[in-house]
Amino acid sequence: PGLPARFIEADSRKMGTQGENIDFALLVDGLAAEREQGITIDVAYRFFSTDKRKFIVADTPGHEQYTRNMATGASTADLAILLVDARKGIITQTRRHAFIVTLLGIRKLVLAVNKMDLVDWDPEVFDAIDAEFYNFSHQLAGDLEIQAIPLSALNGDNMLLPSEQMKWYNGPTLLQHLESVSLDPKHRTEPFRLPVQWVNRPDSEFRGFSGTITSGAVKVGDRIRSMPSARESEVTRIVTYDGDLPEASAGQAVTLTLADEIDTSRGDILACATASPEVSDQFQAHILWMSEADMLPGRRYLMRIGTQTVTATINAPKYRIDVNDMQHRPARTLGLNDIGVCTLSLEQPIAYDPFTAARKTGSFILLDRNTNDTIGMGLIDFGLRRADNIHWQTLDISRDDLADLKSQRPAVLWFTGISGSGKSTIANALQRRLHSVGKHTFLMDGDNVRHGLNRDLGFTDADRVENIRRVSEVAKLMSDAGLITIVSFISPFEAERQMARRLMQAGEFVEIFIDTPLAVAEGRDVKGLYRKARAGEILNFTGINSPYEPPAFPEIRIDTTRTDIDAAAGQILDWLSEKGFLDR
Repeated sequence: PGLPARFIEADSRKMGTQGENIDFALLVDGLAAEREQGITIDVAYRFFSTDKRKFIVADTPGHEQYTRNMATGASTADLAILLVDARKGIITQTRRHAFIVTLLGIRKLVLAVNKMDLVDWDPEVFDAIDAEFYNFSHQLAGDLEIQAIPLSALNGDNMLLPSEQMKWYNGPTLLQHLESVSLDPKHRTEPFRLPVQWVNRPDSEFRGFSGTITSGAVKVGDRIRSMPSARESEVTRIVTYDGDLPEASAGQAVTLTLADEIDTSRGDILACATASPEVSDQFQAHILWMSEADMLPGRRYLMRIGTQTVTATINAPKYRIDVNDMQHRPARTLGLNDIGVCTLSLEQPIAYDPFTAARKTGSFILLDRNTNDTIGMGLIDFGLRRADNIHWQTLDISRDDLADLKSQRPAVLWFTGISGSGKSTIANALQRRLHSVGKHTFLMDGDNVRHGLNRDLGFTDADRVENIRRVSEVAKLMSDAGLITIVSFISPFEAERQMARRLMQAGEFVEIFIDTPLAVAEGRDVKGLYRKARAGEILNFTGINSPYEPPAFPEIRIDTTRTDIDAAAGQILDWLSEKGFLDR
């Protein structure tokens, strides 16, 4: 009764699927698209309470396309209800969801076998599904507590009260189980963690660190440590909107003031001094890939962990986990909904916890650098020991000393363009011109490098990314040696060209776009590659069945329909001379 009931009755008449009866699915299907299609798309949070317990329900989609939303809802849950259609039994998506929720640390599961009315309330159907899931659960991590319940949610059978149709079932109803199951939210036993969201300094008399406590508790007088700096201090006040508190715990938004002026900023973690997080820039993690575009090992993504965002490079997976049998399968990349184990390298060290020690500071999301879309989530297994054991070696002869010896400024001249554009020809002509005026150069050509350093790589998008990553690192070494390095590669993706630019010293990366229309390049076809690509003999050929992303703002653009080889080399040489690369 009341206003909400009238709303759901009205909506049921308009778009319900139960005739004159109330369609309870509309309680959580809030989006117009969900109501029109009869499926769950986004996560819907609903609150209700009984005399025994309060509940927040995260209703998440079961469809494979929206697995990312299911993982979002599960990330904060203490118990998971896995809904199974009695007609279909345990399917791949059931196994995937079970694996994800257990990976996220949920140990209480309800196997809700629904639509028992459509299988004539047959206990053998229920028992078979229960047995199959029980056998599968042995392959999942952790000590699980599983309660299987046969349901017909349409009419409420075994939802609130025992079903008259299934008297053969002697277990609890769904609500009885939810009210009585013992829960021990892990964040209450985890050590104190407060990711700093904001340094609160309204005037010269007050300096506090604001954020939401993700785990544990803190009291006035506690010793805390700011990570990654490892500076320690003592909590003097716990400030909230409603006044100071003597103690605060997980879930509370607070501002802490400290006895000492320690250097702490957004993204740092305030932690218990006797149980502080670890610090590293390299990890092993379980990754759930959420994008329709495959993960590209070697490409740089944004990693958001707590209140900090850093640039991360994902290496090729160690393996992919087959959710049907939990076996480890070899993989060179991850596709939509794949779960794999990978290592990551960050541009700077961060404070973190293994996920098993602290859920919030041990989990992260991955973002596309260009669109800011969420494309993956990860759970940190551990930091890599090599991150602590490898240190930069200081050398007596610097890159400037080597460049002075050659009377030139180091540069990386990055030629990019489609096959047949004339990159290699112009690059070769430029090297001859530079050599003739006494400059020290080295030319790296795409085909030549694939005979040695990159002979193990193919031409998939993932291989192209790794191809450019390796070449960029070599070009950086050449630049450190004081050379003018000429790099001639198709390098079709803007993200990898920008990655190469960021590796170099400021001003040393010169992008040279050999701008040739596809029709012109295909007309030349000196190597016969376009003909083979059109015939389907070459897959992933740039410009035909693989994309090329032209540079938006190259330092130099050469239009080969108007400029011949010698004029192009001369144009580049004049630019280098004007910018001071040929003198030191």
